[in-house]
Amino acid sequence: MRTACRILVVAAALFVATTVLPGCRSSEPVVVAPPESSSTPQPTTSTVEPQPLSKIQLDFELVAEGFDQPLYATGSGDGSGRLFVVEKTGRVWILHDGVKAENAFLDMSDAVSTDSERGLLGLAFAPDFETSGNFYIDYTNTDGNTTISRMTAEGDVANRSSEEVLLTIAQPFANHNGGMVAFGPDGYLYIGMGDGGSGGDPQGNGQDLGVLLGKLLRIDVDPAVAGDSYAIPPDNPFVVDGGPARLEEIWAYGLRNPWRFSFDRETGDLWIGDVGQNIWEEIDFQPWHSAGGENYGWNVYEATHTYPPDTQAPANTAPYIMPVVEYDHDAGQSVTGGYIYRGEGEPGLYGTYLYGDFEGGTIWGLQSTDTGFENRKLSGTDFSISSFGQDDDGELYVVDFRGAVYRIHAK
Repeated sequence: MRTACRILVVAAALFVATTVLPGCRSSEPVVVAPPESSSTPQPTTSTVEPQPLSKIQLDFELVAEGFDQPLYATGSGDGSGRLFVVEKTGRVWILHDGVKAENAFLDMSDAVSTDSERGLLGLAFAPDFETSGNFYIDYTNTDGNTTISRMTAEGDVANRSSEEVLLTIAQPFANHNGGMVAFGPDGYLYIGMGDGGSGGDPQGNGQDLGVLLGKLLRIDVDPAVAGDSYAIPPDNPFVVDGGPARLEEIWAYGLRNPWRFSFDRETGDLWIGDVGQNIWEEIDFQPWHSAGGENYGWNVYEATHTYPPDTQAPANTAPYIMPVVEYDHDAGQSVTGGYIYRGEGEPGLYGTYLYGDFEGGTIWGLQSTDTGFENRKLSGTDFSISSFGQDDDGELYVVDFRGAVYRIHAK
């Protein structure tokens, strides 16, 4: 038996791997035929043809180092060229042309719990950040509960006293907190929530529409619309059903730990890296035209496999959306979702979705084709890949949890 490491190195006792029969695994990700309703991404309007995966080789340029457990990097969307780096321990730093600012943009270290997978986990800038100064963070507070807050910034400094807590979600365990926050092309804020932790989703949160754990949430945080809190988009999938058994913030469910997700900035398609339990890691895909309500299967399924292993598949499999890619723990231990490249500096990467593995350091590329998807290993690294990042120009970065940020090049 071997121990399956999770994002941010969780206590090993919770994640003892399950033995499976020889020959049932693959050392590389396997493309899974997606459901007919979401078989192809929205066609792009670009004239740039993706380079075949077999011809892509990656190179990594060190941008900055010396960070304390960095988890994320992002531009602010204001055209300033700044890159913001989030540390698990509670600080956010600005890089100007690769030079780290002398003082932190934000310091939440006194308000954040950091044991296990807890910490300052996510950062998203409002679409109108350039004029409003509003940004949003996802962190676990000193009680260990997920906190979604809005703050304002002026220049290179966040106004800590401006914090407005929009949402607090109780966490029963210290792991599987999710943590990604991002604005979709619709202007709404999406929030990735893990199943609440321990192992195997003992509370059944992934399939329970009466709790926010194990979900992707979608809320309206426009102050002009939401007032002092937030509003529910009227087209969220469970608004019509309503009632206490179906929480209206839910956009999608059946997720174990959607640590990193992203929207294709050209098509609006959504890509989710959902961290697996003992055997399988997965990449989920939601097409741009989705009305929400997808059920990605956890904890009935781990990727395309019933959970627990060797249990009988449910009689009705229609509600469950299978991933577009899965891989087992011979290929990696903890998937880190990435981005589709839409920048101009690396035309050879255009249209390629990059994702990786926290434990193994491998980076793969995924492309859509006329018949589905093609996947290929692009690079082996010694990075602990806690996240990928995207700047205002669409250039991509990889974040090494050990303390560094690298820009991704194609050679």
